[in-house]
Amino acid sequence: MANTPQAKKRARQNEKNRKHNASLRSMTRTYMKKVQTKIESGNYEEAQAAFQTAQPIMDSMVNKGIFTKNKVARQKSRMSAKIKALKSA
Repeated sequence: MANTPQAKKRARQNEKNRKHNASLRSMTRTYMKKVQTKIESGNYEEAQAAFQTAQPIMDSMVNKGIFTKNKVARQKSRMSAKIKALKSA
């Protein structure tokens, strides 16, 4: 338990930041799921549009420290490969 005023303030700030980060993480995952559902539907144009919308959001979450750079790069790569496979199919 925080005893000093400084520790109490840090505890308040940490809780506020945790909630904010959780909201950003949830929003980003929702955009990723939208891309995945478009890929599963098999429509290349819609999947590509959803991916173009999600990509900058994912990148901004890396800059904010919500996700690691490698994780987002891996997910974008996999999504892109699946979308390209839709186009050739």
